[in-house]
Amino acid sequence: MIERVRAVLVTADDTMLVIRRTRPGIPTYWVLPGGGVEPGDASREAALHREIHEEIAGKADVVRLLHTVETDDERQLFYLARIATWSFDDRTGPEFSAEGRGEYALEEVPLTPEGLDGIDLKPEEIAHVLRGAIGAGSLGFEASP
Repeated sequence: MIERVRAVLVTADDTMLVIRRTRPGIPTYWVLPGGGVEPGDASREAALHREIHEEIAGKADVVRLLHTVETDDERQLFYLARIATWSFDDRTGPEFSAEGRGEYALEEVPLTPEGLDGIDLKPEEIAHVLRGAIGAGSLGFEASP
């Protein structure tokens, strides 16, 4: 089974970092930073740190596992994390130089129901989980009223 790790990266401004994916012939969608767990990764969290470094040249403090989405052949683990620094210009992941992969653009989206409603976050299940957690105040560091 393929394992992937992704992070809800919350900034000091209570926004989250998402990657807007634009590919020929497919409507624009957004994903959370992350990727596949590789055999050389010491743990899932180590894989997540590696992916965050590759994709946005960032360092994050992982808070906790937020949700798991599992299908017959893939498991995606979504972590909640705080991030203070990142640089999309310094990303190093191999996917950015691969032909035909489309465009990757880093965006900050308000960590609010309205912010989530303004993007097509994939998979839809994590968007639903985030909406519920924000509404219930259960992420642990939602924006102050």
